[in-house]
Amino acid sequence: MPTSILTLSLSLIVLALGLSACQQTDTDTTNLDTDSWSCQTKDSPFTYSVCRVDASGLTSDRYSLQLFWQASNDQPLLTFDTLLSTLPKTETLNFAMNAGMYNENYAPIGYTVIKGEEVKSLNLKEGGGNFHLLPNGVMWWDKAGHVQITESHALDEQINNGNAQHWYATQSGPMLVINDEIHPQFNPDSTSIKLRNGAGICRDGSIQFVNTDEPVTFYQFATLFKDELGCPNALFLDGGIASALYAPSIDKQDKKEMGVMIGLVENKE
Repeated sequence: MPTSILTLSLSLIVLALGLSACQQTDTDTTNLDTDSWSCQTKDSPFTYSVCRVDASGLTSDRYSLQLFWQASNDQPLLTFDTLLSTLPKTETLNFAMNAGMYNENYAPIGYTVIKGEEVKSLNLKEGGGNFHLLPNGVMWWDKAGHVQITESHALDEQINNGNAQHWYATQSGPMLVINDEIHPQFNPDSTSIKLRNGAGICRDGSIQFVNTDEPVTFYQFATLFKDELGCPNALFLDGGIASALYAPSIDKQDKKEMGVMIGLVENKE
């Protein structure tokens, strides 16, 4: 075989091998986890971080949404770092955030259920502050992992009728979006801005957990859930110094102290 033809043949073989190797690499780096959950940072309509969970994934044995409050010594966990230290080696915390308002002892002030045990009864009292800016609501799910956000008085009826089987529940307020309507007391022209975090149940079958990276009004925050994320029901969890997020995939790990935390746990077994 002439040298020129041999050289050309070898070049074509090398090129073919190179293309094959590139194609194999692309396949190997596909991240299947993004089908079940993902965290991102966004800069419109304001800067915020959002972690999305496919609700259907919570009915499997691999992923579970959980609430955390106390360690084995009955003392509040307080921080994400402490929470991480208590997890079994077979479990990974994919993300977590503050799950609601708390008192000076870091105990929840609203309805709280952890693994079927009622920590705090449903709070239907009137009062001041964000929690009592009615209607408020409860984010809850049963043992099978079906997540809902329900207005507090409506949930009270379900509890009294025996129609709600709460495995986990966290109450906070105000509701941000109620049946696709923004909370009636929110003012579009408000100048009260704070960091805020909350969660929404959305039309695409997802649960969206949002932590703002800049101060916003309640109306702006509610509009994000209703119009941008497509969530007919969304609940404010807390704000200001209590607004906290742990999401290592986007390099977020607040060091704040808080009461109850909510997190997505992945079982590696």
